[in-house]
Amino acid sequence: MRLLHTLLTLVGASILIWALLPLAPGDPALRTLEALGNDNPRPAEVEALRRELNLDRSLPAQYLSWLSRAVRGDLSVSWQSGRPVTAEIGKRLPATFLLAAVTLLLAVGIALLLAFISAAFPHRWPDGAVRFVAQLGASVPAFLLGLLLIQFVVIRYGVGRVIADGSVGDVWLPAACLAFGRGVEWAQLLRIGLLEALSARYTLTARARGARRRRILARFALPNAMLPFFAVIGMSIGAMLGSVAIIESVFSWPGVGSFAVTAITARDLPVIQGFVLFSTLIFVICSLLADVASAILDPRLREGEE
Repeated sequence: MRLLHTLLTLVGASILIWALLPLAPGDPALRTLEALGNDNPRPAEVEALRRELNLDRSLPAQYLSWLSRAVRGDLSVSWQSGRPVTAEIGKRLPATFLLAAVTLLLAVGIALLLAFISAAFPHRWPDGAVRFVAQLGASVPAFLLGLLLIQFVVIRYGVGRVIADGSVGDVWLPAACLAFGRGVEWAQLLRIGLLEALSARYTLTARARGARRRRILARFALPNAMLPFFAVIGMSIGAMLGSVAIIESVFSWPGVGSFAVTAITARDLPVIQGFVLFSTLIFVICSLLADVASAILDPRLREGEE
């Protein structure tokens, strides 16, 4: 059932992504020829490329042709550079994957730390401080935090670079901007799970036997609270990719996101299509993996499906 839902989601998303091109103003064949260096193409050349791209056929036939080429990795050429979109995105993927991986690690670390402190001291000042930080993280946009870090950390104190080069040494500031908001958001969810686990019978039994609260949190409450936490992480990756594009532009990070922002400014539709398709694919795969991991870790989910 999960696999069927995943396939239906991908098909629906592919239709919406493909519709960006025929619904946009202008002739895609003409723009493609201009991108390849033919500034004044003859009408015969434009018509020949239209037939090659199947733009002279019906809309369903155009969609099936685009889908078959997209499955093979052919996303046409960038109207800016004239190079294949797949090659342009592939060249920038390592920087984006590095930023996303470090962001995920930092966000999970922030969430675990804050949730553990909050659950260890419920309704006391550490819990209130954590909730204040969570409200702050929810109200401050990531790009504003990035601009503040550039102004006060990079420019004033000389830590990091204004224009990042995609290396591990420069990844921490943009990753921190992305991780802060996600981390405090996940911390609130994990805090609720920990407090619910602390009121369960098995934790009350452990407490009656003399176990300390920190040991109960780490040994009994945390493993049970991690199941919904994993699911939320999988669902949040798609939204995180949208934030990556903004932060990459703020820090001039040489990734797919900043390339997509440049493409939007230039109305480079093949690149926009490729970025949206890539983001959708990552989101669907991560959501599927989160569901599978939850089913593996929690036998009750498998029993419910059966």
